Amino acid sequence: MLIADERLQNAKEKIKKKEGIGTLGEKTLHFVIKNYYEDDETKQEIKINQYYADIFNGQEIIEIQTRQFNRLREKLKTFLPLYPVYIIYPIINDKYVYWISPLTGEVTGGRKSPKKLILTEVFYELYKIKQDLNNPNLHLKLLVMDIEEYKYLDGWDKNKKRGATRFERIPLKIIDEICIDNIEDYKKLMPTLPMIFTSNDYAKAANVNIRYARIAINVLTYLGILEIVGKEKKKYIYKIKKS
Repeated sequence: MLIADERLQNAKEKIKKKEGIGTLGEKTLHFVIKNYYEDDETKQEIKINQYYADIFNGQEIIEIQTRQFNRLREKLKTFLPLYPVYIIYPIINDKYVYWISPLTGEVTGGRKSPKKLILTEVFYELYKIKQDLNNPNLHLKLLVMDIEEYKYLDGWDKNKKRGATRFERIPLKIIDEICIDNIEDYKKLMPTLPMIFTSNDYAKAANVNIRYARIAINVLTYLGILEIVGKEKKKYIYKIKKS
């Protein structure tokens, strides 16, 4: 098997020969990741019952989902009883932002985004398929990547950046692959927590706002990783259940 960097470069080279990427529904990031995991096109876009799988090799299904996990719900109802399903979800380590003028097409920027990788934010998407997370046929791979992001200068503020339309994301480098294959593995996405804690404590430990903390706690409690052990004023108190 090719090493990760070589596989990524091969996938990026393949896109240069492909017409319509970015205009016909499949974005560069999705295309590159799909070919990173499977470069044999006869195993891509395979119809299984009424749905198409991104990759199917006869034994397992791979779905690349860059966002909006809610779109997977109906597919999973069909796929999970039949085969192991691996959801590949790219998460961003470092991002370099470029700006495109809608009038001239000139590209500027290249500034590194100050936003840091926070694994707990993955629970925002996992919540949308919460009912399937304890299915033994469901597996998750978080592909930690550095990317270039291109946006049009068409936003609503004076600099035209806030609310700007995203055009493309181009993978630069794969940093890590975090595999979630069983319930215990979801602990990899949690921050270091005290023995007992509230949602506020979780938010502080994970460096996320309270909304993301509550979503994460909701999923982790559903999976049986956390349990409620009391209540302090209007806030529940949680602890990590022993394995």
